[in-house]
Amino acid sequence: MKAFGKILGLGLLGLLLIIVALGFALTHLFDPNDYKDEIRQLARDKAHVELTLNGDIGWSLFPWLGLELHDASIATLNTPKAPFADLQMLGLSVRVLPLLRREVQMSDVRVEGLNLTLARDEQGHGNWEDIGKPLPAQNGAPADAQAQAPAEQSSAPAASNDRAVKLDIDSLTVNNARVQYTDAKTGQSFSAESIQLSTGPVHEGANIALKASAFISASQPNIKARTELAGELRFDRKLKRYNLEDMRLSGETSGEPTGGKTVTFAAQGQLLVDLAANVASWSGLKISANQLRALGELNLRDLDKAPQLSGGLSIAQFNLRTFLDSIGRPLPATNDPAAFAKLELVTRLQGTPTSLAMEDLAVKLDDSTFSGRVAVEDFAKQALRLQLKGDTFDADRYLPAKSEEAKGATAARQAEVKQQEASAVAGAGSSPLPNAPTQVAWSNDKLLPVDRLRVLDLQAELSFGALTLDKLPIENAQLKAVGQGGLLTLQTLRGELYNGTFEAKGTVDVRPAVPQLGVNTNIQRVPVEHFIKTEGKDQAPPVKGLLTLASDLTATGNSQKALVDTLNGNAHFTINDGVLVNANLEQQLCQAIATLNRKTLTGEPRGKDTPFQELRGSLVIRNGVASNPDLKARIPGLTVNGHGDLDLRVLGMDYNVGVVVEGDQRAMPDPACQVNDRYVGVEVPLRCRGPLELGAKACRLDQDGLGKVAAKLAGNRLKDKIDEKLDDKLGDKVSPEVKEALKGLFKR
Repeated sequence: MKAFGKILGLGLLGLLLIIVALGFALTHLFDPNDYKDEIRQLARDKAHVELTLNGDIGWSLFPWLGLELHDASIATLNTPKAPFADLQMLGLSVRVLPLLRREVQMSDVRVEGLNLTLARDEQGHGNWEDIGKPLPAQNGAPADAQAQAPAEQSSAPAASNDRAVKLDIDSLTVNNARVQYTDAKTGQSFSAESIQLSTGPVHEGANIALKASAFISASQPNIKARTELAGELRFDRKLKRYNLEDMRLSGETSGEPTGGKTVTFAAQGQLLVDLAANVASWSGLKISANQLRALGELNLRDLDKAPQLSGGLSIAQFNLRTFLDSIGRPLPATNDPAAFAKLELVTRLQGTPTSLAMEDLAVKLDDSTFSGRVAVEDFAKQALRLQLKGDTFDADRYLPAKSEEAKGATAARQAEVKQQEASAVAGAGSSPLPNAPTQVAWSNDKLLPVDRLRVLDLQAELSFGALTLDKLPIENAQLKAVGQGGLLTLQTLRGELYNGTFEAKGTVDVRPAVPQLGVNTNIQRVPVEHFIKTEGKDQAPPVKGLLTLASDLTATGNSQKALVDTLNGNAHFTINDGVLVNANLEQQLCQAIATLNRKTLTGEPRGKDTPFQELRGSLVIRNGVASNPDLKARIPGLTVNGHGDLDLRVLGMDYNVGVVVEGDQRAMPDPACQVNDRYVGVEVPLRCRGPLELGAKACRLDQDGLGKVAAKLAGNRLKDKIDEKLDDKLGDKVSPEVKEALKGLFKR
């Protein structure tokens, strides 16, 4: 037995030596480089690709089946002269015996200088779509015979799925690879260069250390990026489950979208794709881009249909203005340079391939807090939906700042107003009538983003506990607006203002070349002084009182000046319990009566203001000029009637005012300002002209009109004397009829 065992051992040793010798002979005596033509033909017949082997082929047989290719390329049979892939070197080796058990045990796999070129022609056909396809039937050969082999080959993998091949690779290394994609139809191109990839041992069901980097670029728009990826990859082909744990993606990008500025980005988290359940997730999400930092999670379901997105996102406080400037998207200058300095949000996400909604949204912008919902229901139609509720919001801070041209126009008009005001105050009502203003204060700056509004699909519902707009503190403000196809409709804008209320409705139509606006307003008992802009904190407004206004206006244009120049419509107004500030109208009227009495005022002027009970009238507006034919005011001891124009283009007024006065009603009246019976019903004329800000300070006695009043009074006095003389001379000597006839004759 011992001899038999010894003989058996020697036999096995001899067999092993024979196998080793055979492998040595095959690998050293058989050179595959002598059979390149046969290998290329085999690639054409079996794989239906054009294989070019410019370099040497190195190989080993046992116990490793090793292969090493140098300077090789692959093309489709349709375009054999235009390879879609080439490489400098491919090296791999596989254990022979495990292949019999359908196990692929490989040593290190190395790929050097891989160059993959993908292209679509103008018909949209990709060069990779012909890989593995035989040439069309030629010379009468039956096409079905040639197509049968690929069909049989395509069914083979399906049959082999019953026994999946088990992978076992020591490592995979790819150095200096490049992928290029071009589309002749769209002119777009993408490329990934200097691709580096390295992995640890590759075992199915186990974590695989992964590192990759590349330089990526695109042509439309022109953009470049450097990226690095690291993580632990795990996959299970049977369960169709793939994980990338501890994923870390970082890099930087620049190009046209960022205005040439560099953006540094990073992303982290745990990625999962389960194709059996058609779900995917990104948990532990962390994203950063320059100053922006975000946390959250994302989930996708129905991957085989229309994917549905859900999840949450939290963005830490950051400076929005600085961030947008750093990515080449600077915000326009605003009235407050510090606006948009603080922004943070928390929201729940819902989305589809065509929509995205931020539900349960909580936003903090500077000093304001908002909650509600923001959604884009259709990306292609830009269908924006807003439902927001805010605590306080100062809209003036975020409005575009005036251009230098607008500031210059405003300064010029302010100088003109101050000059007129100084003259009016110095003259204390006796100076010449101020000139009508000529300087325009309205801006030519664009107001509306017309191109955006023309494609906007909007439904907005906003509410604010406190809203500041044009320096007006509005409480409990509500806004509802819809827009589609270039027509924006303001369904309502209402709120409370200084213990009064207001409501506005209107439309903005940007479908024509020049935008068209229409607005209806209703103001109830709001202090009018807050609508009158005056320069200087200590400068009082020209008039005070509770304003009630109803208007219906239209205009065209896209700037303040254009809108005012084309303003048309009508309005009705009433001001109750008011005061004409710094305008002693009664003193001027006393001066008029003293003139008629041919006397001089001896007393000092009393109060500097003129109170009134009511001021009302209507306006007909044509191309920026408002005509007021029925101005009426009720002032204690006075009745005022007037008519004139308000030139809104330069904020000027030109009025003729008639005042019926009772005179000085004090216990000790000024002797020159006493009204006798012949002044009853006589209207004292005033002329008001100048900047609207001057109010009653721009009013003067109308000397021409006052002369006519004096002539009328003189005629009335002569009539009284004739009547008195006739009554004395005739007495009862003639009948009353004859007496009246004589009076009429003398009057003529």
